[in-house]
Amino acid sequence: SGSAKAGKMPEEEKMRQYKQEDEQQQKEEEREGLIEFYSSYQELFQFFCSNTTIHGAIRLVCSKKNKMKTAFWSVLFFLTFGLMYWQFGILYREYFSYPVNLNLNLNSDRLTFPAVTLCTLNPYRYSAIRKQLDKLDQITQQTLLDLYDYNMSLPQRDWSTSSTQRRSSRSLLHHVQRHPLRRQKRDNLVNLPENSPSVDKNDWKIGFVLCNENNDCFHQAYSSGVDAVREWYSFHYINILAQVPDAKALDESDFENFIYACRFNEATCDKANYTHFHHPLYGNCYTFNDNSSSLWTSSLPGINNGLSLVVRTEQNDFIPLLSTVTGARVMVHDQNEPAFMDDGGFNVRPGIETSISMRKEMTVRLGGSYSDCTEDGSDVPVQNLYSSRYTEQVCIRSCFQLNMVERCGCAYYFYPLPDGAQYCDYTKHTAWGYCYYKLLAEFKADVLGCFHKCRKPCKMTEYQLSAGYSRWPSAVSEDWVFYVLSQQNKYNITSKRNGVAKVNIFFEEWNYKTNGESPAFTVVTLLSNLGNQWSLWFGSSVLSVMELAELVLDFIAITFILAFRWFRSRQKLSPPRPPPNSQDNTAFQDEAPALSAPHRFTVEAVVTTLPSYNSLEPRGPSRDGEDGHK
Repeated sequence: SGSAKAGKMPEEEKMRQYKQEDEQQQKEEEREGLIEFYSSYQELFQFFCSNTTIHGAIRLVCSKKNKMKTAFWSVLFFLTFGLMYWQFGILYREYFSYPVNLNLNLNSDRLTFPAVTLCTLNPYRYSAIRKQLDKLDQITQQTLLDLYDYNMSLPQRDWSTSSTQRRSSRSLLHHVQRHPLRRQKRDNLVNLPENSPSVDKNDWKIGFVLCNENNDCFHQAYSSGVDAVREWYSFHYINILAQVPDAKALDESDFENFIYACRFNEATCDKANYTHFHHPLYGNCYTFNDNSSSLWTSSLPGINNGLSLVVRTEQNDFIPLLSTVTGARVMVHDQNEPAFMDDGGFNVRPGIETSISMRKEMTVRLGGSYSDCTEDGSDVPVQNLYSSRYTEQVCIRSCFQLNMVERCGCAYYFYPLPDGAQYCDYTKHTAWGYCYYKLLAEFKADVLGCFHKCRKPCKMTEYQLSAGYSRWPSAVSEDWVFYVLSQQNKYNITSKRNGVAKVNIFFEEWNYKTNGESPAFTVVTLLSNLGNQWSLWFGSSVLSVMELAELVLDFIAITFILAFRWFRSRQKLSPPRPPPNSQDNTAFQDEAPALSAPHRFTVEAVVTTLPSYNSLEPRGPSRDGEDGHK
């Protein structure tokens, strides 16, 4: 029995030793399979918290035996992370809002003098349309007599007309009768008899009727009778202008009878220094310093180093129903920009010397993501109808004109003519007035989207103006001044009070201001603010961020490796499938074809270990005797 135990013990020890060696080898293999990684998530996070330079992480390991402290520091750690990333979100939102800083620079240099446009302020009675305008004046005289019992005096003219002019006059009368100027009730705009005794004069509005081809009419009403008469007369006047086939027939420049004197920098101006164009309401207009080949420059500020003009403001052979003011209209604008006299111009009073001082101001905006400005208008979905560079007003007027051609079938006379279009004329487009006023209401309400489509230019130049006034000429000098002017220009000034005016335009100072934009939040600023927030909440550096990135990568790597090991262990535990062509399965399928899967047979073999050689020795007294003998 003792010898049997002695024989078993070495064998059991060998088996135990083999088992320990297998387990140790398996662990070594597992560690070799996770080179520079960790065997569990707990080991990973414990190593990170023990060795990271992020403040507060070590407390999660040092206080792990105290669950209350561990919970407290865990909540505090993740709360701090949440607050920090909340601040990160604010910084990112501010960065992607693309804020800008306004930079103000004051520059000193020789200044290019701007373009100056001066208009007579009254439309001229051109010879090409003189007879039609005379007929329109007669119709207007009768209309004012019917509405207001006012007999407007008209100048004596030659009323003799040819057969062609008589036909034109009858056509004009027909169209004026289709758009009459009438009174309507103020509250509901319902037509009432004009001689109704129950209606007071103050209960009426003055306007004119506009209809389309379907006889759908509306009343274009005005609270002021003066505005109604001017608008009604202007409507018919535009139709007369549109009937002129050649626009050059209206190009009747009378520079000498409007500009009495012109000088710049003490030098006299000549015809090479101005260009002429016709405006439907402001008459003859002259633009000075618009020639890009020889622009004026101002080396010094002051009234003696600018543009000085003496203009005639006396009205003779003009149209009083279109303009009710006297004087001239002036506008300062940049070269290669059209003069929109309605927007930026102002009037010059007769008998007054108007001194206009200028300050140049340039604005440079950031494009792209920082603003919706445009560099040259090429990315604006509106065709530029003007022969000038892009401006916001150019785009808005072009947008209206294009919509006018599309909706009404003709172009408005005040704006450039698109290719293939005609100007609106009620002899060819009977309902254009109805369409125009409907479209104008939509345009002002931005239904057409012109104000949204037309963006501001990224670079623009503006002139800030301030004006001073004084009487000119003075009472003691007006006699000789008017005498010299009449001798020089061969024109007899009948009204000294309203006959002439003087205009001085000059730079107030040599400096000009530039308003520029620069990004307020760049990538460098963003990184700096993110670093400040990281240091505030964790007191760490860029290397701490790299440690956190390493933690994330290790976490992902361990996840993939553990998933791969789990997948392999599942494959080892799954029983092997029998070969599909085995004889047993074939025989089984032949015997039971209805079964969907073969039966599995498990054969258990019982193996008995043979006794060892020592166990076959006899057990008897002899053995005991030997033992006792020994």
